[in-house]
Amino acid sequence: MTPRTHPAPPARIGVLAPLSPPGWAEAGRHLVAGLELGVREVNDGGGIDGAPLELAVRDTAADPERAVAAVDELARLGVAALAGEYHSVAARAAAGRADALGLPFLCSSAVLDALTERPTEWVARLPPPQSRGWRIYAEYLLGAGHSRIAVAAQPSAYWAAGTRILRDFLAARGGSLVELDTGAPTPEGVCDALAGQGATALLLLAGHPEPVVPVVRAVRRDERLAGVLIGAPAGQPELPSWAALLGEEGAAVPFLRYLPERLGPLGARVEAALRERLGEAPSFVAFEGYDTITVLADVLRSHGTRRERIAAAWPDIAVEGTRGPIRFTRTPGIGVWQWAWPPVQVVDRDPARPGRFRVLHSG
Repeated sequence: MTPRTHPAPPARIGVLAPLSPPGWAEAGRHLVAGLELGVREVNDGGGIDGAPLELAVRDTAADPERAVAAVDELARLGVAALAGEYHSVAARAAAGRADALGLPFLCSSAVLDALTERPTEWVARLPPPQSRGWRIYAEYLLGAGHSRIAVAAQPSAYWAAGTRILRDFLAARGGSLVELDTGAPTPEGVCDALAGQGATALLLLAGHPEPVVPVVRAVRRDERLAGVLIGAPAGQPELPSWAALLGEEGAAVPFLRYLPERLGPLGARVEAALRERLGEAPSFVAFEGYDTITVLADVLRSHGTRRERIAAAWPDIAVEGTRGPIRFTRTPGIGVWQWAWPPVQVVDRDPARPGRFRVLHSG
């Protein structure tokens, strides 16, 4: 009698993503779409040594407490590693818990420099740290002639860190930054606070769609603020809902995104597949999701599913991602393994065609 064979148990990856408010659910949807496309292609190619790769997705809603609870649950379920998260405050909470549990975590899309309170071997990250991206953004502002910048920010460790980065960079080069005393950045409060400040640019460090969309409308329609540049370094204008809600008023708002000026063959193929999957143009967040699976699949094939072996593999990784070769290194001031370096662009939507992006600056 031929002995019965049993399929290999799946290799499971736990996923954290903001899929409901107050998290930016649209970004979470793009992130998960990229992850799922990567998994489908891995499994179509034979899986991980014959075993299927599976995702266990949990919604953080951008809540640090929910993120920690999800990490605990996924650890109990026996996942080999964690992936995902878009919001820095949730990612920081998840990274700290993953470090404490000895669970490898590849952060897909959160940029806060201090992702962990102490250096750790358990956490790696794909996007650039906030200090790099936001300095490139400040460099663009100065080059475009904006040396007095106003910011309207919601209370958050992420927004506060961004404000410090911008202030320090501008001050060292003769520029200045003023924080508008608006409390919660309501449309009327932002406009009133901005008028008379002498700033030529206003950066909106706040959530999308509320309160950012009403603020953009109010500033665009305020005659006192004609000619003031609106900026959104965190990338709010990247996703389709921005254009759908704001139309022409949402054009010419520079933001950061992590894509090369031109995709290579792999990136172009993945872009087409993501577009079909999403039913719309994929954001850089979707590419980050796909690249996350590219990295983790390579590690699982070469090092197996034991957690300590995955964490030990970060410095050995060398894979081709959709946006270039991916390797991880230790970066001064950053406590996690960091891809050095993802491409960084300052981009806006073309006023003539808000569905089209213009690359304004690369770093």
